[in-house]
Amino acid sequence: MFQLNDYAQHQASGRVGKVIGFGHQMLDSVYLPTLKVRITDSNALVSFLEDVSSAWVPMKG
Repeated sequence: MFQLNDYAQHQASGRVGKVIGFGHQMLDSVYLPTLKVRITDSNALVSFLEDVSSAWVPMKG
């Protein structure tokens, strides 16, 4: 379970950032929890990324 200000890495893209919020996404009529993460990579083109929470792994900050 993630909390605000935890660091997380996106499994597919490898991007790392800090959790700034939570949300949800509907997929096949089921609500899935999402994480909103501010990307902290030095060369990031996007400032944040949101994806289902299962797509993220915790990191030590």
